[in-house]
Amino acid sequence: MVIRVYIASSSGSTASTIEGALRRGGGDIETGPGNKTNTWLLKLLFLGSPCRRLQIKKKQQDVLGFLEANKIGFEEKDIAANEENRKWMRENVPENSRPATGYPLPPQIFNESQYRGDYDAFFEARENNAVYAFLGLTAPPGSKEAEAQAKQQA
Repeated sequence: MVIRVYIASSSGSTASTIEGALRRGGGDIETGPGNKTNTWLLKLLFLGSPCRRLQIKKKQQDVLGFLEANKIGFEEKDIAANEENRKWMRENVPENSRPATGYPLPPQIFNESQYRGDYDAFFEARENNAVYAFLGLTAPPGSKEAEAQAKQQA
């Protein structure tokens, strides 16, 4: 299984390019390649508000930090720099998980093409020691999640 993480870069010239495009109403943004090749894919959307960007960046860092700390492979796809990634994310978030207006806010988490949830769902799963189940993965032996599953089955 492949969990994919789409991120929106928010530093340097990329941020300026994105902000300029947002002021102009969006459109294609070319910032060059920069994708990592692992096995996770979070989908993140870059928005124009500095406060919103900070919130998104913190959520992105929280998810990516958790994946790295737990040695869960992931792949980053920059939706701010790649229209195809942005389009794929928008089209694959289920209708019942989309906001009433606008586009889904990042991060949006997928396993292969299967939607797993947003940051709030990830956070809740982490608080309940159920992230592997949330991600559609088997919890590693000895983890809190595996121990909790064993107790439930006993």
